[in-house]
Amino acid sequence: MQIKALGHVVLKVRNLERSVAFYRDILGMKEVARLRNTMVFFSFGPNHHDLALLQIGEAASSPAAANVGLYHVAFKIGDNLQQLRECKNHLDQHGVPILGASDHTVSQSLYIQDPDGIEIELYVDADPSVWRTDPSSIATIKPLKL
Repeated sequence: MQIKALGHVVLKVRNLERSVAFYRDILGMKEVARLRNTMVFFSFGPNHHDLALLQIGEAASSPAAANVGLYHVAFKIGDNLQQLRECKNHLDQHGVPILGASDHTVSQSLYIQDPDGIEIELYVDADPSVWRTDPSSIATIKPLKL
């Protein structure tokens, strides 16, 4: 057996409409379907869905930082720093705090949180020849100033 691709990610959220507003209206994802009033599906284009949100209720607790589980979800927003600057300006205009900005050599990233505290990485790719020539270059974290 060989995995061919990551099919989709489902995130558990407390309040579906609050999270849909964030992912659809702030991050610009396209809502494609709903299942009862408990799930919403988003597609980035070629796939039937890439991300889904599952409502589990306001009483749900957050996982402790030291628990096993999801660390963050990364979404590619472009291929150059200007697009990342525009993303930062968009987030600033919507009052979304930037938790950090990193230069990973192979990509440059901004880090934010969704309404439930799930960490989101928004990134642009650098020249792919960098990691194809030196695969270890993906293990790089330097500060990024935009």
